[in-house]
Amino acid sequence: MLPAALAFTVLAHASNPLQVKTDKGKVEGALTTDGKVVAFKGIPYAAPPVGDLRWKPPMPAAKWSGAKQTVDFGSRCIQQSGYPDMIFHDAGESEDCLTLNVWTPKGAKPGSLPVMVWIYGGGFVSGSTSEARQDGQFLALRDVVVVSMNYRLGIIGFFAHPELTAESPHHASGNYGLMDQAAAIAWVKNNIKSFGGDPANITIFGESAGSFAVSAQMASPMAKDLIQKAIGESGGAFYSGGLRFPAREVSEKANTEFAQNAFHTTSLAELRKLSAGDLVKAANAKSDPRPPRFGPNVDGYFLPDSVPNIYAAGKQAHVPMLAGWNADEARAEVTLAKEKMTAERFKTQTEAEFGADAPRFFEVYPATTDEQAIESAGDFASDRFIVFSTWRWLEAQVQTGEAPVYRYRLDLGSPGDKFHPAAIGAFHSDDIEYVFGTLDSRQQINVRPEDRKLSDQIQTYWTNFARSGDPNKPKAAGLPTWPTYNAAGSWQVMHLDADSDARPDNQRGRYLFLDSVWGKPKE
Repeated sequence: MLPAALAFTVLAHASNPLQVKTDKGKVEGALTTDGKVVAFKGIPYAAPPVGDLRWKPPMPAAKWSGAKQTVDFGSRCIQQSGYPDMIFHDAGESEDCLTLNVWTPKGAKPGSLPVMVWIYGGGFVSGSTSEARQDGQFLALRDVVVVSMNYRLGIIGFFAHPELTAESPHHASGNYGLMDQAAAIAWVKNNIKSFGGDPANITIFGESAGSFAVSAQMASPMAKDLIQKAIGESGGAFYSGGLRFPAREVSEKANTEFAQNAFHTTSLAELRKLSAGDLVKAANAKSDPRPPRFGPNVDGYFLPDSVPNIYAAGKQAHVPMLAGWNADEARAEVTLAKEKMTAERFKTQTEAEFGADAPRFFEVYPATTDEQAIESAGDFASDRFIVFSTWRWLEAQVQTGEAPVYRYRLDLGSPGDKFHPAAIGAFHSDDIEYVFGTLDSRQQINVRPEDRKLSDQIQTYWTNFARSGDPNKPKAAGLPTWPTYNAAGSWQVMHLDADSDARPDNQRGRYLFLDSVWGKPKE
């Protein structure tokens, strides 16, 4: 029989609410400041992808003994690029970066709560889970479990090469960052019950490149059966002016030429010996020829076909989907340009780009006056940048999906902050703090009452959707009804604003025109 003092110690340890057992060992988190959420940060979900594991699919993490302290964010993955408004709170960059974080309400019953798995943006070249604006604790207060993961980026995460393809049992290369995301989702499926999450109710959500990734995870045989719902914020892996998904062979050829020019070798063994710093320096060089963009490709394994083709064939995840964008995604390109847009200049640019289709362009982007040209140029800049790709994704899911689809537009203009003047409106990435309830993390911002109101509304919609597949359920007082998005409902869009409301899409003609001209993604 154990002495009373020792028995008490064993009992206290066994019931420690800050400890959770995973398939690799115990982890110990910490309470958030308000004492209502337990945060577990820096949990390894895969082995460090270093040495010979560089440019390989994520491998299982090693087991550990005792309780691993998971109170600090893991290192962010090697950043090929950066953005001034990305402020990280981790130990720094490393190739050993495949960790995830879990925020769960204190005392959550095992397997009881919906799970929301976040995928950050950053053009597939930068980003980290340690940004304050992506802190999951405030969403977790709404009785959901929130997870975010780091995934490989840029040349470290998306390098395709003939020797990598040859050594792969799947005859594929590249897309390691996307496979990292899928591995993290699989980790959630296998482990989240112990944290209070329901492994049969997983919603993936992301912004910008993270939204592109959501659309790709829905298309991938590796992940589509692991998820029950999907949310996309500004982006889809369809047509895009920047983030294209070329064929693997196209990426291999470009990357082989890059390696020869930059390092005078195409040997995989030699390339694996290079430091991450040397790889990134070469990838960012302003050389002639310019380095290729290191991003996702159609590799034949993670993506057996292009994302649009997979959706067209109805082979994507048939799950409820909520997606949309911000009203002024790239308007700053026009409003902050050194040379002011005029009707004449806009006409010249349009005719050069669209040729015989220019008259149809001006039917949906009118520019009879300079003021009109400025407005239409801002609309077109946003549409080309990211809006059209998101619209095409929504349309594809409506056309071949078997579950409800909801569309939104964030209309409330930003009051401005250190990095974003108020003049640029509801800019790209403006939605993140509203979704996470982290408006106070913004730099030098005067948070208005309408910002607080809209953030509460968006968090309610998002967590309702994660819970039920319907942003309206359970019904909350004062929450405007959000109709589904389809032809029968006149393509209703929820406009998220100081006073949110749903109304038929009055810009559909723009996207139908662009679809007729741009069609399928080009390589």
